[in-house]
Amino acid sequence: MNSLTTPVDEAVAPVRGVTRSVFYFSCFLFLAAMPGRAQTVVSEQKTMTLEELQQLALQNNPTFGQSAANIQAAEGRKKQSGLYPNPTVGYQGEQIRGGSFHGGEQGFFVQQDIVLSGRLGLNRTIFDQELKQAETEAEEQKARVVTNVRMSYIQALAAEQTLKLRQHLSKLADDAVQTSRQLANVGQADAPDVLESEVEAQQAELAVTMAEQNQQRVWKSLSAVVGNPRLPLARLEGKLEDTPPVNADELVEKIIRESPAVRIAELGVKRAEATLARAKRESIPDLQVRGGLQQNGELLSESNGKPVGLQGFAEVGVRIPIFNRNQGNIATARADVERAKREGERVKLVLQERAASVVQNYAFSQTAVDRYKNQMIPRAQKAYEMYAKKYQEMASAYPQVLIAQRTLMQLEVSYITALETFATSSVSLQSYLLTDGLEAPSQPGAIDQPVREVNIPFQMGTSPQER
Repeated sequence: MNSLTTPVDEAVAPVRGVTRSVFYFSCFLFLAAMPGRAQTVVSEQKTMTLEELQQLALQNNPTFGQSAANIQAAEGRKKQSGLYPNPTVGYQGEQIRGGSFHGGEQGFFVQQDIVLSGRLGLNRTIFDQELKQAETEAEEQKARVVTNVRMSYIQALAAEQTLKLRQHLSKLADDAVQTSRQLANVGQADAPDVLESEVEAQQAELAVTMAEQNQQRVWKSLSAVVGNPRLPLARLEGKLEDTPPVNADELVEKIIRESPAVRIAELGVKRAEATLARAKRESIPDLQVRGGLQQNGELLSESNGKPVGLQGFAEVGVRIPIFNRNQGNIATARADVERAKREGERVKLVLQERAASVVQNYAFSQTAVDRYKNQMIPRAQKAYEMYAKKYQEMASAYPQVLIAQRTLMQLEVSYITALETFATSSVSLQSYLLTDGLEAPSQPGAIDQPVREVNIPFQMGTSPQER
């Protein structure tokens, strides 16, 4: 009996040696390729920082020019509203033919409306509030652009790390195919094992293609926000893990209290109140003054034949506010004041409503990041190592090792997604929910809705489970 089994063991031993060598090499490649466990090859691409991207946006984003033009337009309206009305100069003639007395009066006059009740100053007050709205809108636009760059940077960083992870997984899947084929050649793997590893490799290759396309999409979005659509793809400096935690509830209170949208709404109330004060003064009439000189050709007497000569005239008048005391415009202005106050309340409620989904994403992603990092990924890593050890001892099938490997890598991808959502939600809360850097700033005369639909999306991102 011993004489028969000894030659078999001696024949199987080299096969097991080859199997273990191939398997150890595959495991080594997998562990070395895991993110954060080994040094990756340095790319030849140029490295860009968040500060460089933000500086590009501040220089090239066209919305800053629009904000500056809006401020200039508001300054022009304020100046125009306080200018005094121009005088009227004209010719006046009466009895020009003169008749038998050779008479006739011809001359010139100057007419000026004297604005009373300080209405020009009230006009300037109205447009001064509009100017402040335009300046606040410019501050808001800067915050939108900077925030948009930060969020696009985070998304691009996540896409870059996901692509690297997918490429590692694809390389490991290709190595697994080769391993399966070698094991099949020595009788340690079946045909279904080889087929399953080949399907796994094809899925990994498709995942790489999708990750590459996603990186291109995110980069094009980032380059559009910075105002340079031809910005070449570059590596990004930074880590998703560096995002510090924030107090979401305190940030929501700050948003409701200090958001530029709230300040614009408050300035809208002041503008409406100034318009009401101006409407109340409208019933006080302007003083109309008219005076001039004319040459009177009428003869003083037939004996001496001398004309009357140069003479002057003056007129002063006012329009009596009997029927029109601007009642309708005053009522309209009062309604506008009430509407503006309600708009301020609405803006705060909208901000609170839209912040709720961001806070939810932030809280969920914070929990997910912690569990992926401290629980699920370490356990999946341990499970993979245990399956690998069992397979080494011929106590488990090779597909179980592949499944454990795939589970670990999928958790790594989900971890990156959770980090992305956590970082973008944090940035959004810290930036008053202002996220769209290419939205055109409202013109000063058209600011009616401080919170716009594009300005604050209802959904700031998706949870890792939804991707």
